[in-house]
Amino acid sequence: QRRIRGYETGAVDFLPKPIDPANLRNKAETFFELARQREDLKESEARLRDANNRLASTNDELARADRRKDEFLAMLAHELRNPLAPILTGLEVMVSSPGDAGTVGKLATMMRRQMSQMVHLIDDLLDISRINTGKIALKPEHIRLRSVLEEAIESSLPLIDSRGHRFTFSNSAEDLSLTGDPHRISQIVSNLLSNAAKYTPPQGVIEMEVLRQDDQVRIVVRDNGEGIAPGELDRIFGLFQQLNPSRQDGLGLGLTLVKNLVELHQGSISATSEGPGKGSCFTVTLPLPATQPEPEAEAPNAAASSPPAPTSPKRVMVVDDGKSTVQVISLFLQMEGMHTSVAYDGEEAIRIASDFKPDMVFMDLGMPKMDGFEAAGHLRAAHPDAVLIALSGWGREEDRLKSKAAGFDGHAVKPVTPDDLRKFLSMIR
Repeated sequence: QRRIRGYETGAVDFLPKPIDPANLRNKAETFFELARQREDLKESEARLRDANNRLASTNDELARADRRKDEFLAMLAHELRNPLAPILTGLEVMVSSPGDAGTVGKLATMMRRQMSQMVHLIDDLLDISRINTGKIALKPEHIRLRSVLEEAIESSLPLIDSRGHRFTFSNSAEDLSLTGDPHRISQIVSNLLSNAAKYTPPQGVIEMEVLRQDDQVRIVVRDNGEGIAPGELDRIFGLFQQLNPSRQDGLGLGLTLVKNLVELHQGSISATSEGPGKGSCFTVTLPLPATQPEPEAEAPNAAASSPPAPTSPKRVMVVDDGKSTVQVISLFLQMEGMHTSVAYDGEEAIRIASDFKPDMVFMDLGMPKMDGFEAAGHLRAAHPDAVLIALSGWGREEDRLKSKAAGFDGHAVKPVTPDDLRKFLSMIR
């Protein structure tokens, strides 16, 4: 009964008197071990709770990333369909009204604009992929900053003007030179200007300022548009981030691409805003060389002083297993005054070229029977003076090097634009 009462008051064990030292030692060791195990169990439970919390946090982040991916893919499908819809409708109208030159001209302008939008979107996607996989390579050279900025402004003005914005440009660093990829620096600035134009209500104000600060140049783009909430400033440069998912005017890749391209130039970019409705300001900082080179004198253009002598039409072959591609490129070349011939695989190209004796060959790389790489070797051996231009959906540096090694003189990335074709035709004119 005493033991029962003892247990009821909280005792966990009894030692009968007189106390046996050995028994006391055994019981003490047992209780110490139990206490240690209880502490270990508490620590294990705490670690398990932490692990569960971390797992829950990771699962939440994965779920958010998955939702962002789904939203991105849905927006991508929307953005790709947007330019396709008016193009398809325009084609139907052109087929129905072949003799209406005014209508056809308006539709052609619209279709060119929509195709440019689609190509720009695809280029951004490819650039993001190349950066994330470390496969993008800059082509640095000594450049005059002003000429690069003027190119970026020229490409952005149509969008700025279409929304009725007032644009001002201030350059206190007129003659600055730097080392960089001119195409990529122009892309950085044009993306910032286009972003400002899109996120500023019509009749807004967009300003660009360029100034030197010690051994750096700062390019600042300001607008009085929608602005950015303070909590959003840290994530606006993230991939798959849409500050306003209800907007359907882009994928939100522009700022991610800009940040990566700036960092590839060893520069930095920052964004500030006083809040929604109060505009935003983006500042790009790029390093300058230790010394500024002297301006280069422009070489006189001898060709401008006398018109070129008339020549007979050049012979140009188009080789591609895509019949629509062949027909369109061939038609364009004929409009440019070329005498054309076509083939739909490498073997046929070699056979036709033996009689046609082309001055230039536009040839797809991936074709049945014989691909473009193998066909280029045969054509180069049989027609050493012919200019060979590769047609490919791949435009990475390694792709261009591979086509050059196969014997091609140039590499055109599909879809090939009229300006691309004219540039290559200038090699034989």
